[in-house]
Order: sequence, then C-alpha cells, then structure tokens
Amino acid sequence: MELKDIIKPISGLLGTALAGPLGGAAASFLADKLGLSEKTVEAVTEAVATGKLTPEQIASVKLAEIDFQKFIETHKLDMAKLDVENTQGAREMQIATRSFVPAALGLIIVLGYLGILLGLMLGRLTVADNQVLLILIGALATGFGTVLNYYMGSSSGSQAKTELLAVSKPAK
Repeated sequence: MELKDIIKPISGLLGTALAGPLGGAAASFLADKLGLSEKTVEAVTEAVATGKLTPEQIASVKLAEIDFQKFIETHKLDMAKLDVENTQGAREMQIATRSFVPAALGLIIVLGYLGILLGLMLGRLTVADNQVLLILIGALATGFGTVLNYYMGSSSGSQAKTELLAVSKPAK
C-alpha cells in the first residue's frame, strides 16, 4: 500500500499532494509533525506503513494538513493551475513530437467506455457480481474524463463560474 493511500483517509489534501508535484513538500510537513529527522517521502512512508498510527500521530497528521493548507494559501499555490500546466505540457509535447500514441490511446478509451455503456444499456453486459467489469468501467470513466480534458480543455473554470453565480446576489 502506498503512503498516499494510507494518509488520504486521514488527510485528503496531503494524500492528494503526495501523489502530485507537491509530494516532497507534503512529505516534509508530515515528517515535521511525526517527529522524523528525514523529510523525505521514503522516511514518512517507512514511519506510516506499519499501519499502527497512534491517536497522537493521527492528530499530528491533521495538524500537518492545516499547516499545509496555510502553506498553499500563503504561497498562493493554485492546485488547478498546476493541473492545467501538467495537461498543457502534455499538449506541447504532442505538438513537438506529433506522436500517434496519445490519439490512439484516447480513441481506445473513448470507444471502450462507450462500448461498455452501450453493452450495459442493451443488456449484453450485466454488472451483477462482475468485479472485473466494475473495475474496467471505473478505469475507463476516469480515462474518458482525462481524454476529454486533454482534447477539449478543463471545465474547472466553468465550474468556478457556476459556483460564483450561485452565491452572488441577483442584479436589480
């Protein structure tokens, strides 16, 4: 089991950050709160992997999450911006290399996802007690969203606009 999988139920923010570009910073916050001398992902993994976190250590992880949130806010790190930059980097690589692989993978994911949905709607596939099919649907659904984001752009700006409109006062 990976560190992010152990930490995520206790601290969603740190668990997510450990798997991303801020993994080193997140590990450093955890190492500080757990009293570790080494501030690396490996050191934190070794300390947490036993699965025997004491209540005090769990509280320390919660404190690390609060401190990490303050760090992000203080340094104005925008997680959505980092995600967009990651996708943009992939797009720029595609422009430079003109590889057929991203398009082929995207086509396989979209056709696989739509094929399974069509099979379910027509009754050719059944989900009852079919764990492999459920795992495949979940993986393809995630991949489908990623493919749409890659080719069509992120909808996070649209979601932010909707949230702002929901809390704004109507014009008179």
